[in-house]
Amino acid sequence: MYRYNTSGVCARSVDFDIKEDGTLTNVSFLGGCAGNLLAISKLVEGKDAAEIAQILKGNRCGAKPTSCGDQLSKGIEAALAQRNA
Repeated sequence: MYRYNTSGVCARSVDFDIKEDGTLTNVSFLGGCAGNLLAISKLVEGKDAAEIAQILKGNRCGAKPTSCGDQLSKGIEAALAQRNA
């Protein structure tokens, strides 16, 4: 289980697993807009983690320079880098 402490968004953190085959699972945000974040969690479940990180990277929330999806992408990238170190 990985935990990424978010920055610049309403959600305080995001937890997730990356299986041996690289798929993303068990995505769970702490705080934030519950409906939207549950939807993100369902949409990314079982998908390739690196692909999801690329899709969500750079998404913005209104005038903010980031979003919960963007923060998830940063968390995934950090977890993948940790796994490959």
